[in-house]
Amino acid sequence: MTDGEDDTAGDAPAGSDAADGTGEHAAAGGTAVRRDRFSGGPARGFMSSLDADRRIFAADLAVSRAHVVMLAEQGIVDADDAGAILGALADVEAAGHADLPAAEDVHEAIETAVIGRVGPEGGRMHTARSRNDEVAACIRYRLREDLLDALETVVGAREQLLVVADEHTETLLPGFTHLQYAQPVTVAHWVGSYEAALARDTERLLAAYDRTNRSPLGAAAFAGTPFDVDRERTADLLGFDSVLDNSMDAVSTRDFLVETTSALATLSATLSGLAEDLVVYSSRDYLTISDDYASTSSIMPQKKNPDTLELVRATAGEATGALGGLLTTLKSLPRSYNIDLQEATPHAWRAIDAVPEALEVATGALATADWNEGVLAAEASAGFSTATGVADRLAMAGVPFRTAHEVVATAATRLEGDPDLAVLEAAAEEVLGESLTEYVDRETLAATLEPTGSVAMRDSRGGPAPEAVAASLDRAREEVAADRSALSGHREAVADAATRRDEEVETYV
Repeated sequence: MTDGEDDTAGDAPAGSDAADGTGEHAAAGGTAVRRDRFSGGPARGFMSSLDADRRIFAADLAVSRAHVVMLAEQGIVDADDAGAILGALADVEAAGHADLPAAEDVHEAIETAVIGRVGPEGGRMHTARSRNDEVAACIRYRLREDLLDALETVVGAREQLLVVADEHTETLLPGFTHLQYAQPVTVAHWVGSYEAALARDTERLLAAYDRTNRSPLGAAAFAGTPFDVDRERTADLLGFDSVLDNSMDAVSTRDFLVETTSALATLSATLSGLAEDLVVYSSRDYLTISDDYASTSSIMPQKKNPDTLELVRATAGEATGALGGLLTTLKSLPRSYNIDLQEATPHAWRAIDAVPEALEVATGALATADWNEGVLAAEASAGFSTATGVADRLAMAGVPFRTAHEVVATAATRLEGDPDLAVLEAAAEEVLGESLTEYVDRETLAATLEPTGSVAMRDSRGGPAPEAVAASLDRAREEVAADRSALSGHREAVADAATRRDEEVETYV
């Protein structure tokens, strides 16, 4: 994705040497364009991004086709020349990236290959554009595809989590704060908490998609072009939603990479927490990880290690490192184009390759885990975790909550095992000067001390009570359906643009 731009090549008048490659420096027979000036030396390999550009090979072909069709429609390039160029692009596509000639980057290599097939007239494909707007368009075109794939993974993960939650709306689970027993909840409530986080991750990725899906093509090097280009037409042929108006901004900004990588880093933090919970739950025998997501020790045959989840946990380091590297690369760059940008994009690729894969693993591990419900039921009341429920009952009966808190806290310091009504009674006499049963009957207190009763009373919106969880899951399913519809709409728009582009290309070839 290098762009040591030759400044005027994209903006030169039609027919000039710089514009169409017909002068003495024109490429032919597969020799790289611009071969005579700065043609060699050890820095050429250092600057080359041809191998790394394999990822945007198809994107450059699409961008070039849209640009050439527009040039022909605007009368900037002759229809016959456009047909020859478009035919050569098809040949280049069929031959593949591996067949490209040596060049500084994929953009130069494709142009060189076209000129090698068509002759000097092939150089007209670069009329009215620069590698600066070309590469920016290619990155957005390819990143858009990767974002849709990432969104597919996130939405699919949410659908899987909702299935798991539906199966465990009444399965007790100890709830923790500071890794200390806190209050009993359910497996569904815990799973739903991660689905809710993934829903916000979906929002961020959709927003990143919207700002990625804007066309810089036609901005040329950074100062626009004297040719009568139709920027809206190329945007339409490529499926971009709109055009980036300011030509200097269009080629120099990489904030869409930052936004995408940031969204992925945030998603990786969500996943790291999920993986950590599963590792901890596995170590406490709350659940059994499927063999598909575990491994054994090379020396200790009894071991079953949740290795894949530990790798998921580590992905957060890779994604946040990519974000830090990207921001550091972009920091303090002057307007307009600088070749530092060549080193910015790989950070985003690393994040978008690593995080969705980690999500698939984490979701698969959770979806296939077996919950040990007997262990969970026994653990749900550990550490007097129903204490808050007792304080709430007293407060609901008219005792100031802080006073109720003191009653239960006093009892907690005296308990030697499971919650005991007699100890609670004694604490109430000490703090309130009267019996607990003056406020709450013994049957209600006994039910409150049980994890099932404690969970059932927490029926506020978003709470762990089965009916509250069921309502939350219904709302989540509606949100997932809306996000899947938005994702399908984006995919259809991209596919429709590809169809339009192919149909237009066929009229020239």
